[in-house]
Amino acid sequence: MQPNYRRCISCRKVAPKQTFWRIVRVHPSRQVQLDQGMGRSAYICPQESCLQNASKKNRLAKVLRANIPDNIYQSLWERWETMNSQSTPDKFPKP
Repeated sequence: MQPNYRRCISCRKVAPKQTFWRIVRVHPSRQVQLDQGMGRSAYICPQESCLQNASKKNRLAKVLRANIPDNIYQSLWERWETMNSQSTPDKFPKP
């Protein structure tokens, strides 16, 4: 892999790390959080299929070697919903 490239834990796609969402197990507290902190990290594509696979197969817990609180998955789904609501324009623009 080239520098600053990461792999999605679900679909295994390699891309620049800015295109992924980052989930971190903070060292030494072992607390899991989104985007910030130093420690073991996992990256996931902002796609519905990747989120479904990650939550169904518990991929985050396996990669981060920690229990993943439900609020992490809820936050990822909320992000995905807001991202899709902003990126899909109305089919029929208002006059």
